[in-house]
Amino acid sequence: MDHNIHEYYETAIAVAKEAGEVVKDGFYKEKKVDIKTSFADLVTETDQAVEQLIMSRFSSKFPTHKFIGEETVAGGKKCEFTDDPTWIVDPIDGTMNFVHGIPHVSISIALAINKEIVVGIVHCPILDTMYTSMKGQGAMCNGKKISVSKISDLSQSVVIIEGGNARSGNEAKTKSNNHLKIIQSSHGIRAYGSAAIDMCLVARGQGEAYIEYGIHIWDIAAGILIVQEAGGVVVDPKGGPVDLVSRRVLCASSKTIAGQISAVVEHIDLERD
Repeated sequence: MDHNIHEYYETAIAVAKEAGEVVKDGFYKEKKVDIKTSFADLVTETDQAVEQLIMSRFSSKFPTHKFIGEETVAGGKKCEFTDDPTWIVDPIDGTMNFVHGIPHVSISIALAINKEIVVGIVHCPILDTMYTSMKGQGAMCNGKKISVSKISDLSQSVVIIEGGNARSGNEAKTKSNNHLKIIQSSHGIRAYGSAAIDMCLVARGQGEAYIEYGIHIWDIAAGILIVQEAGGVVVDPKGGPVDLVSRRVLCASSKTIAGQISAVVEHIDLERD
């Protein structure tokens, strides 16, 4: 492996820890909340401060690298995913949880080179949990190796799903129908309010699958590598390889469970990132 990957990995961990202190500080204070695309799509001053901190650290250390951040894109910058080394960041994944004082919030940091994720870090500062992964080196939670569940049948599986920001129209209706289909086919469903955490729970065997339509590249980039390095699979819900900018993802402990879920749900096509 390129020796620089180790430097990128260690830098990402250090930056995630520093950003985590900002998130913890903001979590226990009164928050100023703004609305982005809908009343369910929120941003706080802490989201913006954390993204600026992360961007400045990476820009200083790796000036030739590119950057895709949730709040930068929300501010009008185009999401340009190229072969160049690119840091993909969600400063607070789970802003709704953050606003309501629910501790399931995370900082998601990934590095893609040639459009392949080679470093994935998900830091949950309120829960004092950090998931780390480097291509080909396995996945860890607080320094201990993790692996996916050995359950191989959907009827015995916990599936993690989210409501997303859509509250009306065909997308919301299809999601609701899909949730019912999964409830009827699985052992149970859960929702934690953070895509990055959802994926990490699959990686550590605390759920057999996670499926979502409407997410963005910054929600899932780090989680993709963590799940894969823990022995799981990440695919397009329609089948085939996952497409980071397609705004849909299905990760599972095995190809078998992924296939069973894909066969159950109705698929949704969304505007790409």
